[in-house]
Parts: sequence; C-alpha cells; structure tokens
Amino acid sequence: MEKVTVIIPTFNEEDNIERAIKSVLWANEIMIVDSFSSDKTLEIARKYTNFILQREYINSASQKNWAIPQASHSWILLLDADEWVSPELEKEIKETLANGCRESAFWMNRRNHFMGKRLRFSGFQRDAVIRLFRKENCRYQDLNVHSEIVTTGKVGYFKGKLMHNTYKSLDHFLRKNDRYTTWAAYDKVKKTQKITFFHLLIKPIYRFIKHYFLHLGILDGKVGFILSWYYSYYVFIRSVKMMRILEGEKLSHTL
Repeated sequence: MEKVTVIIPTFNEEDNIERAIKSVLWANEIMIVDSFSSDKTLEIARKYTNFILQREYINSASQKNWAIPQASHSWILLLDADEWVSPELEKEIKETLANGCRESAFWMNRRNHFMGKRLRFSGFQRDAVIRLFRKENCRYQDLNVHSEIVTTGKVGYFKGKLMHNTYKSLDHFLRKNDRYTTWAAYDKVKKTQKITFFHLLIKPIYRFIKHYFLHLGILDGKVGFILSWYYSYYVFIRSVKMMRILEGEKLSHTL
C-alpha cells in the first residue's frame, strides 16, 4: 500500500481528538496541526503521535496549505478533529492505495450528526468532501470558510462514509458559527457592494424553505426544524456583518 500521512488541524478539541486519531491509527504518519490549544488536546494527541506542529490560525485553507508540504508521504488524508473514518472507508482506502490508482483525489460522503441525532435529510444527504489526495496535485482554495480542494488530476469517489459530529454543545456550536459568519462575510463582501432587504429578508426566508422543505429537513424532525431556522439566521447575520464591513467596521474573526 502506498504510504499515507493524516493531517488533523486542532484547536481545543479535547472532546474529539482521541476518537479522530484512533480511527486512523492504520496510517503511516499522523500530523497534528494545532492553533495553540489551551485544553488537553495536545496531551491526548501525544499518546499517539509526536508529529505535532503549532501555528497561529489565519483560516482553514491557510492552515491546511501550510501543513500539506510538511507531510512525509505523497498521499494526504485530511481529517477535521470532529470527524472519524468508518471501518468501511478505512478498508476502501487501503484497497485503493494497495492496488494503485490514477486518481489525484477522492470524494467521500459524510454521515453527519447534530444534537445526538443522525441527519438523513436537511441538505446533508448530499454532503461530500475531498479528503484523500496527492499533495503534489492539490491545494485548498484561498477562502476563509467552505474552502475545497483544487486539483489538476482525476477525482474518484469512495462509497465508505466519513463520520462527522459538528455538535459538542450548544454554546460551542453558537460560538463556532459566530466566527463562521464573520469569515463568510469577509469572503462574500468582495463581490457584494451593497446590502439590501433582499439580503436581510428574502435570502434568509428562502434558506429556511430550502433546508426544511426542498431538502426535506421536515423528515429530520425537531432537529431538522432547528437546523433550518439556524441556516436562515446564519444568512441573516452574515448579511448584517457584510453591511457593517462595507460601512467600515472591522470585525474580529480569530479563534
């Protein structure tokens, strides 16, 4: 099997990091890229790997693009600390790399959990990310949030699931998404010069309709309803922050 380096970015992930690392102990190298955690993240990580780098966080893409060239092996598996590799996905990765492949990267479907419930709908039924890739052919887009891999080669698709639990607590979820709306506002404001009632009213309403009805969030029960309203609020707050940025206010978007 071709050798693999797993890269796991972290910041105060003591609740998640052990599960993530244990799911990839089969890899040849595990690299932790930490943004100066103040909890027990590194203490836990050191039980499994000595390859720990620290760097001040700018944004997700910058952190990952900085880490990728420092991996010892050509194949990179990028794993967020709140994700873990299912046994089926592990088997598929091993078989693919053992048999040789022409692809430069692979899509994986994520199985998402929120507030203790697996999400089957609400837009998450089509959640896929590129996480296994050759470092020579790939890099992340220069965006603050939702940055995806750009590759010059062929992209394949795995059937095995990448598990994902974005919810540790309500307080953590709200704080994280306060940062995300700020980062997203700075990304989008580059192409938007004026915020109108379309951004503040119509887009949030449409986002709720999209997630709850068009993406069948109604079938996810109470959690689907909460998430659909959350995405509506996300769009509204992002637009308010864009308006403030355009009016000259500098928003904090640190960890």
